[in-house]
Parts: sequence; structure tokens; C-alpha cells
Amino acid sequence: MHLTDSRDIAADPQTVWNALLDAEVLKACVPGCQEMHGSPEEGFEAVVVQKVGPVKATFKGSVELQDMVAPESVNIVGEGKGGAAGFAKGGANVRLEPIETGTRLHYDVDAKVGGKLAQLGSRIIDGFAKKMADQFFAKFQETIEGPAPEGGDDEGGTDEAAEGGKKKGWLKKLVS
Repeated sequence: MHLTDSRDIAADPQTVWNALLDAEVLKACVPGCQEMHGSPEEGFEAVVVQKVGPVKATFKGSVELQDMVAPESVNIVGEGKGGAAGFAKGGANVRLEPIETGTRLHYDVDAKVGGKLAQLGSRIIDGFAKKMADQFFAKFQETIEGPAPEGGDDEGGTDEAAEGGKKKGWLKKLVS
């Protein structure tokens, strides 16, 4: 399965880069992530619970960051084992491009599955993988930028007033 897309994030490339390397940010953004720990230098270990079609499994896996060129690009390589459900492994090439409104994050994802998961068929797997990638990058963008104004959640309104009407994500609060 191969997936290519990009997303514009209203933050400078260094802020986006720092978020990509932060275990807490990654844990918050990976759908179904129960645990995430580690470092960019040594890699990350994660536990993710997911349901793909009729198959629900707890995946334990590792993620390694390779070919890091701060704050421009990184290759993310990972593998997860879900017991009888099977396995998933793959990688993503992530590239950050400065744009007028912040950063354009480009990603190319390749993934393979085996075991019961592979028996579900490529349409289910491809649809699930696209949904997971979309959810991850939407949550990643929201974590950096803060929730969309029409979200109805007015938490953190003091930051909105202090920033001239702009809400800040928790990561931006840390680096400002």
C-alpha cells in the first residue's frame, strides 16, 4: 500500500520538526495509541489498539527515525506485531517545506500487512491505512495549531485574547 499527500501547518518548520520528534505529541496523534516512549536517537516503542474490519488487535511495535536532516526531512520506519491478527510494517518519508503561511508537510507512506489482516483484502486495508494517516496528520496539525475556531471548545480563551484572536496549540505555548 502506498499513500502520498501533504498538509499545510500554520507553524514554522522548526516547530513542526520538534513536534515530529516528541513522544508525547506522537502518542496524542497516533489513533489508538496506549503507550509511547523513547527518543529520536534510540527510536520509539509503542502499544496501539486498533480494529481493522472484524479484526481487533493490540499491536506492540517500534519506530526508528533515519536519515534525519533537521528541520527538513526524516524517514520513519516501523513495525508492529498484533499476535494472531498479524503484523504491520512500513515507513514514511516526511519532508518539511517552508511556505508563506508556515510549513507544508509532505509524506510518502509505504505499508505492508500479514497474517489475518492480509486476508481482509487490499480495499479494506488501503481504506484503513488512508483513514489512519488522515487522522494522524489532522491531529498532528491540531496539536501544533490548536483546535479549529468552529470546534465550539472555548478552553484556553485567555490565550486567544492575548494573541489577538488566534488560539495556540499546547506545543506553540511551550516554544513561545
